[in-house]
Amino acid sequence: MQREQLADFLRRRREAIRPAEAGVADGPRRRTSGLRREEVAMLAGMSTDYVVRLEQGRSSRPSVQLLGALARALRLSEDERDHLFHLAGHQPPPADGVARLARAGLMRMLDLLGDTPAMVLSDLGEILAQNRAAALLTGDHVDFTGDRRYTVYRWFTDPAARSGAPAEEQEHLARQLVADLRAAAGRRSGDPVVTGLVERLQAASDDFSRLWAEHEVSVRRADRKTVLHPRVGPLLMDCETLLTPDLGQQLLVLTPADPETRERLDLLRVLGTQSFPTDHTTPPAR
Repeated sequence: MQREQLADFLRRRREAIRPAEAGVADGPRRRTSGLRREEVAMLAGMSTDYVVRLEQGRSSRPSVQLLGALARALRLSEDERDHLFHLAGHQPPPADGVARLARAGLMRMLDLLGDTPAMVLSDLGEILAQNRAAALLTGDHVDFTGDRRYTVYRWFTDPAARSGAPAEEQEHLARQLVADLRAAAGRRSGDPVVTGLVERLQAASDDFSRLWAEHEVSVRRADRKTVLHPRVGPLLMDCETLLTPDLGQQLLVLTPADPETRERLDLLRVLGTQSFPTDHTTPPAR
């Protein structure tokens, strides 16, 4: 761990980023053009004291999870993120074929969408980042580990993952998930991450095995689904997917499909996250 270099890099990146780029209000009394330490701490989900110690070179070695959170908070590019990991004495992620940290450009787009629910996903359906509106709509899904990182794995192995979708839509959603995974497996032929995921799903779910055997292929780009939200009721959402050129990551934007859903989303924003169920699960995000 290169403490002095790490401290200098974090401090300079914090001072260089404009508050608006990170979704932070730029008030009239701000005395610095960059982010405050407490703002970085809030965005990264860590204590202000720890951010201070990092910038002063007095901290213990940060974990990979903390570095990922800092990279997202500071909107680091892929090169800057890798440099951050090297300075902290870690190998940059990932070892699984595609970056498991959302790209800086997609993060900026996420911020610009404001109150419109949106999230960044990998090509295997791992939610890499989501804005507050998406967290209110679907719950917080960025901290899953192991195979539970993947939407398709949760869908076929955890009944709670299907509770937010109407029964009449579940077969369609399941087919879409499997067809999209088929497309990813074709692009990443021989990738042990994809091969292993498919094998574990086949061992865990007869339903997945049935659909996988049908060899349907389809990259998700646009869709309409119903979200059964526990606080505001059913929400009819249009889902638009913007893909990166290499198809490695995607920005999913969810918009209300009718006036009633728009009103219920407005109500959800007012209600906020107070007493929001931690186990709330909605239809698959892709």
